[in-house]
Amino acid sequence: MDFTFWLDEQSNEPLYLQLYQHIKEEIQYGNVGAGTKLPSIRRLSTHLSISKNTIEAAYQQLISEGYVESKERSGLYVVPVDGDIIPHQNIEQHLFEEDWNHEEKTYTYDFRQGRIDLDHFPFSIWRKLSNQSLLPEHKDTYLYGNPQGEPELRKEIAKYLYHSRGVNCSPGQIIIGAGIQQLLTLFGQLMDMKDKSVAIEDPAYDGAKMVFKSLGFNLHPIPLDDKGINVDHLVRSDAKVVYVTPSHQFPYGMILPYAKRLELLQWMVNTNGYIIEDDYDGEFRYIGKPIPALQGLDSAGKVVYLGTFSKALMPALRMSYMVLPKNLFLTFKEKFSAYEPTVSKIHQKTMQLFMENGHWDRHIRKMRKIYQSKHLTLTSGIQNIMGNKVRIIGSQSGLHILLKVNNNMSEGELIESAIRHEVKVYGTSKYWIDKHHTETPMILLGFGGLTEEQIYEGIVRLNKAWFHSS
Repeated sequence: MDFTFWLDEQSNEPLYLQLYQHIKEEIQYGNVGAGTKLPSIRRLSTHLSISKNTIEAAYQQLISEGYVESKERSGLYVVPVDGDIIPHQNIEQHLFEEDWNHEEKTYTYDFRQGRIDLDHFPFSIWRKLSNQSLLPEHKDTYLYGNPQGEPELRKEIAKYLYHSRGVNCSPGQIIIGAGIQQLLTLFGQLMDMKDKSVAIEDPAYDGAKMVFKSLGFNLHPIPLDDKGINVDHLVRSDAKVVYVTPSHQFPYGMILPYAKRLELLQWMVNTNGYIIEDDYDGEFRYIGKPIPALQGLDSAGKVVYLGTFSKALMPALRMSYMVLPKNLFLTFKEKFSAYEPTVSKIHQKTMQLFMENGHWDRHIRKMRKIYQSKHLTLTSGIQNIMGNKVRIIGSQSGLHILLKVNNNMSEGELIESAIRHEVKVYGTSKYWIDKHHTETPMILLGFGGLTEEQIYEGIVRLNKAWFHSS
C-alpha cells in the first residue's frame, strides 16, 4: 500500500509532521487496519518525492506513540488501537455504508412487479452465445461502440418490431440505451422547448415521472377513463408531449382501443406535439388479438416508441431501445454524436446472436405460454378463494394485475397484514400524481417471478390476512 495526500511545502508545519499526522489519522479512522505493513522508507520517499529523512522522522514519531511497531528484518506494522480513540466520523461512514448495503428481507411469496421466470431462462444458450461474442473473430466487440448501439443488433430489433408489434422504422432510427429511464432522459435532452411540460397518464409509471421531474418538466396529470387516457382532458392541457402506455396501461392494465388511438394521434397532429409510447411488456397478451403499436399508425412521424428486453428476457441486461422520428434523430446526430454507448458492446453482440439464431422468438413464444398459465392460476385462484370480496383490474395482458380489496383496510394496513402472513405485496398510491383520488386502495400483484404453486399459496395466505385475521 501507499499513502497519497497533499503535502503543503509552504506550511509552517514540517513535512514529517504532516506525514505523521496523516498516517496517524488513517490508523485512527480504521482506513489502515491493525497488522497492515507500512511502505518502506525508500518506496514512500519515491512515491511522495520527499527525502528519506522526512519519512524516517514521521515513522519514528508513530513508533514512539505506539501506533506502529518495528519487526526485525520485516518492516513496520500497525498495532491495534483502543476503540475510544477512533473518531465519530468513522462511525458515521460505517452507518452510511450499511444504508447502501442493507438487504431487505426476502419473502417466498413476493408479488413484486417486474420479476421474471428464471426457471425457464435459457442459461446454457445465453452462456454459449456470450462466449461466442468474445471469440477472436469478434475482436471488434472489445472496442468502443456506436453511440446509437450496434448496427447489427438494431437491424434485428427493427425486423422484430415490424413483424411482432407493427412498428415501421429503419435500424437507423433506433437508439439502444441502458433502460427506459436513460432513454427518457435522452429524449428530454433532445426536446428544445420554451415551455417544458409533459402530459402523463394518472396513475403512471413512477420511474417516468421521476425522470421528467429531474429534467425540469412540468407534469400535467391526465386522468383515465375505463378505456385508457382521457383524450378530452389531454386536449384541454397545454402540453405538447404526452407519455402513454397504450398496450398495457401501467398500472391499471387496460389496452387502448383502436378508436381511441386515432383520437390520440389526431391530438398529436392538431398540436404538432409528440407521443411517447412506452411498450414495456407488449409481448404478453392473453385475451383477444394482438393490437399493433401506436407508432405503426402514425403517418405524421411524431410518435417516439420505447421498448425493453427487461420484461421478456432479463432486467439485469439493462437494455432497452427507442425509435425516434426522423426529425428527432437528426437532432440526436447533431447533439449526441460524440456520446459513447451506454450498453455493453459485449451484451449487445450476445443479444444480436440470440435474435439472429431464432432464440429470441422461441423464448417469447415459450414464455407467453408459461406466463399465460401463471396468469390463469392467479386470476382463477383469486376468484375461487376471495370471490366478490375483491375486484380484479387489468387482467387481459402483462405480468401484473391490480386487486381492489373491499375490507375497509388502508393501503398500508393491507401491506402490513400480508407481511404478517409472509406475503409481500405492493401498493399503488406512489403511481398517482393527484394524491387526492378517493379510489378504494388497490394492491399490485406481479406474478412473473413466482411458480404456480407459490402463486396459489400466496392467494390463500392473502385471503387469511385480509378476511380471516384476528
